[in-house]
Amino acid sequence: MTAPWVRTRLRAAPGAAVALAVLVALTACLAAAFPRALDRYTDAGLRQAVEHAPVDESSILVTAGPDLDGGVAHTEESVRPGHLTELYESALDTVGRPLVVDAKRSSYGVRTTETLPSPETWLPRPDGLPAQMLLAAPNALADHTRLRSGRLPEVPGKEATVSTTEVQAAVTEETARTLHIEVGSVIHLPGRQDLTVHVTGIVAPEDPDSPYWSVDSLLRTPSLRRTPGPMGASNPTYWVGGLLLAPEAAPALLSVAPTVRYWHLTPDPDALHSRDLGPLASAVASLESGPGLEELHARISPLTDVTTGLDAAFTTYGELRGDIGPLIVVAASGAGTVAAVVLLMAGGLATDRRRAELALLRARGASVRGLAGRLLAETAVVAVPAGALGYGVALLALPGARPLPALWAAVAVTAVACLALPLRAAAAHRAVRVHDGRRDAAFARASRRRTVAELTVVVLALGAVETLRRRGATNGAGDLVALAPVLVGVIAALVLVRLYPLPLRGLARPARRLRGAVGPLALARAGRSSASAVLPLLALLTAFTVAAFGGSVLSGVADARDRAALVSVGADGRVEAETALPAGLPGRLGKAPGVREVTEVGLDYRARTNDGRQSLPLAAVDPVEYAALAGRTDLGAFPAGELRRPGGAEGGSEDAVLPALASPTVAERFGNDAFQLRLADGSVATLRIVLVRDRTPAVYGDEFLVVDRAGLAPGAVRPNVLLLTGGDLDAGALHRAADDAGAVQLRSEKRGTYVDSPLQSGAEHIYTAAVAAGAGYAALALLLSLASTAPERAALLARLRTMGLTRAQGRRLLVLESLPQALPAALGGVLTGWAAVRLLSPGIDLTTIAVSATTSPAGRAELSADPWSLAVPAVAVLVLAVGVAALQAWWSGRRTAVAELRAGDAR
Repeated sequence: MTAPWVRTRLRAAPGAAVALAVLVALTACLAAAFPRALDRYTDAGLRQAVEHAPVDESSILVTAGPDLDGGVAHTEESVRPGHLTELYESALDTVGRPLVVDAKRSSYGVRTTETLPSPETWLPRPDGLPAQMLLAAPNALADHTRLRSGRLPEVPGKEATVSTTEVQAAVTEETARTLHIEVGSVIHLPGRQDLTVHVTGIVAPEDPDSPYWSVDSLLRTPSLRRTPGPMGASNPTYWVGGLLLAPEAAPALLSVAPTVRYWHLTPDPDALHSRDLGPLASAVASLESGPGLEELHARISPLTDVTTGLDAAFTTYGELRGDIGPLIVVAASGAGTVAAVVLLMAGGLATDRRRAELALLRARGASVRGLAGRLLAETAVVAVPAGALGYGVALLALPGARPLPALWAAVAVTAVACLALPLRAAAAHRAVRVHDGRRDAAFARASRRRTVAELTVVVLALGAVETLRRRGATNGAGDLVALAPVLVGVIAALVLVRLYPLPLRGLARPARRLRGAVGPLALARAGRSSASAVLPLLALLTAFTVAAFGGSVLSGVADARDRAALVSVGADGRVEAETALPAGLPGRLGKAPGVREVTEVGLDYRARTNDGRQSLPLAAVDPVEYAALAGRTDLGAFPAGELRRPGGAEGGSEDAVLPALASPTVAERFGNDAFQLRLADGSVATLRIVLVRDRTPAVYGDEFLVVDRAGLAPGAVRPNVLLLTGGDLDAGALHRAADDAGAVQLRSEKRGTYVDSPLQSGAEHIYTAAVAAGAGYAALALLLSLASTAPERAALLARLRTMGLTRAQGRRLLVLESLPQALPAALGGVLTGWAAVRLLSPGIDLTTIAVSATTSPAGRAELSADPWSLAVPAVAVLVLAVGVAALQAWWSGRRTAVAELRAGDAR
């Protein structure tokens, strides 16, 4: 019986079936895409955190000295390539899952722990000191280099021993160029046993930035080092380079200098997944000081040492993910709530449209279970393939993520779509009815069950908000906090449904005295609200709240980055040099595109107190220009007159006391008394702090002093900083105008550096998508709400037209009828969104998502309401509601009353 029923129903209403399929497919696709996008962003963030860390911190370095317990032959065998390879494979087996080592990017070998000076006079000696060499015998040298000239090193006789005194080596192109080494060069290295190295080849690294070459950069690039000595003294320098020996030559290093065996294990970035962060940290901890280290001691040597910075990288990433995660959950829960409401409304609309059909089936003996089963089969035939299609699209659109969470999300959407119609129908037709009565009127008193449910939601929402305010969204407040904005919208929807019909009913009676029937009739119909209005209002207000919250998060993040960049740079642009800038540079920069103002600052970082114990950054400025800049940037604005030099202070007189602007730290240190500073040129200035500001454009930091340049000795602090004000500054033009006279910094470029993790950008993209999806589903909910009452309104217009109502009056009637519902929804949405942001902002810290750090140059990034995020949805709701009502009135006016009115029609 089921198959003919399903086939008959689908043939009878193909349009409704297609609409349901599209809705389910789209919702399932979005639901499945969310966990996959989250996986991709979080995994990319973890991989970047590891890859961008220094090489010695992003990998595992296992080191052990040669095995000295079994005689010379045993010691030689312990550093030979075959034995090192066996130990390398043992080390790979020790690394626990899910940490996977990339064998192609890992390396092992033997190297000296000390550099050896060479007496060769042809090697460069900048200050007369001999060049020094580091010797290494890495594995698979041929696989990681390209031969430029000569040949790779070999071992005569294929085997070296501790008594070997001559070996062959290769050097990199950079080493050969810097140290003047050629093929055929001979380098003598005195040590415990003198060693002669014959250079047989010059090679180029295949991947210079790979861990193979970055573990010890001396093997790739020589370094100019300075001998230890007093601070500030001109200590002599010397060159240090690397010589690459054949792996078989490793025993020859044992008698020359202290040596060490090393195994450099590089994690496979493709195997790093954010979901495995806990097990990854456990695997690293096991190698550092746990069972893994004990196993390495047993297999390699009791003195084996393991060093890595992966644990720090994992911890830093975990903190970032923990701070951003709750904000993402808020967006997902809001959009998911609105989507679920739309699916329920679609089922309710189908139930209302088929009310008479289902009532007739119940009157003819159909059971509630049988009726629900038929409706479930009818819906599942459409929803299940549509859900599978949406899931498949999500898999294809976002590859490289876990399929199971996406599958569960798509299954949940499909289940809601399948169950909405049968459950709604079962609830509406529990009892057999002959006549349903009026469907546009509400009960005088709500049921006790509904009251209890609403009070429960209110209590949960208040608890979530209070928990968030006390503990913060990122301090373990729980999943309930993620639903707090949604629950605030739910409370507002329930309260609005209960309250807004009351004033409308009160206005309906005085409106009867007005001329015409359109106004009183619109108010009377709008005041007859039923419980069916809860779902549309819930969708609208939840979408309002999430849009306000999400828009405020996004605008707060953007403002925090702008502010942090402004505090760091001091203006829209900055040109700074260690010495005085050319006199004509301000004029050239002022002519660059976008530059409106150029403010000159003389910045002395070496100004000291008379006792020489404290140094303070001193900014010498023109008070008028600098005060204007501070006011424009809101970085410690002050009245220019307070900073002007007093009379008689011209030329830097030490007797005159200059007023100074200081940071709170400096002001607390010196108080209100006059004090002296010795500037870098040796002149002395006497200052008294008269103004205290937290920030100033010229100096970024907690300690600074700002004085009038005219009160200092001529040329004491010449301008070496130019602060530029303007919009859309051209970086290329500024660099050309500066002509390498100073370093150029732009506020826009500095702002871009704060987005350095895919987790940050991913969170913003997910938030934007969630807000857009919530808005789209809210609009769909409004359309479904209007569509559910469209037949009734069409029949009403038809009846009224038979009584003389004109088409223009019909349009006004429908528009006026929609306004009492749309206007409270819009105003309530604005109020709800604003209240949600205000209530939840104390527990939300946007600093991490804004600047990828726990602290920002501009301080804590707080959440504040964004006016556009509140106003745009409200206006959109009003326009959509009025537009749909006017369109329906126009369409109904084209149809005749005969087409709308039929005998026995209950509309």
